[in-house]
Amino acid sequence: MLVSIIVPTYNQAQYLRPCLDSIWFQDYSGDIEIVLVNDGSIDDTSTTIDAFLKDLDKAETSYASYYDENNNVIERIWHKRYPEQGRRIVRIEHEKNRGLGAALNTGFRACSGELCTYVPSDNICYPNMLSEMVPLLENGNNSEADFVYSDMIIFDDHGNIVRKFLLPDYSFKACFANWYLCGISKLYKKELHDRFGYYREELLAHDYELFLRFAEGGAKFSHIPKSLMGIRDHASSREIEIHAPSNWNRLLEESKELALRARKANLNNLKKNH
Repeated sequence: MLVSIIVPTYNQAQYLRPCLDSIWFQDYSGDIEIVLVNDGSIDDTSTTIDAFLKDLDKAETSYASYYDENNNVIERIWHKRYPEQGRRIVRIEHEKNRGLGAALNTGFRACSGELCTYVPSDNICYPNMLSEMVPLLENGNNSEADFVYSDMIIFDDHGNIVRKFLLPDYSFKACFANWYLCGISKLYKKELHDRFGYYREELLAHDYELFLRFAEGGAKFSHIPKSLMGIRDHASSREIEIHAPSNWNRLLEESKELALRARKANLNNLKKNH
């Protein structure tokens, strides 16, 4: 089953390659399509992407494989650094920065997988992320889930683990009405976009709103109680875009409104069931 992973990126050249590597080297045996959307970056992102694409074709690495005692030589086996089987990458460039919501919509409209997700370009997918998530979404696998999400590890720019982020098992109340607690490390059926649309580009809390829309429409969610993604915590080192104080306050206000919307929907559902 083909999985499409959208990687939106804007001025995060120093984090991009580890993110792409973590997707390319998933232990998932199926096919993976990476849709990389450069949202008008003005740092070294374009040259970083160029180097990555070049290495996909030409980079080699080796390992010590045998000690030839007669000639006192340690022999090495050379192989391509990036295995080709089951992996492909699509590169899309926005001429100007259009914002994360627009970059996501560009990527999801271009992807072709039956399952999809997005990974921020400063995060890391752990090797078993897809192999843990995909089976819960495969038809005929005794699963009714449309959307799966997992726990996470939060780490800083030095690679130190800040905390383990444990999420609740799914209920509408716990994951949407209490607060938004389900949508960073996730994978879902692409048909949800066909049924419920895409991201509202004017919002900063676009994840919250879209996945709430999925849930309000009857999509079925499932929690995997394992840490399958590393989330980079920039703290005060990168106060731009959503991390800028003005945007952060706006994000929180939008999220409050969505929590109230979810609480109203939850209350209405409780009344209907009684």
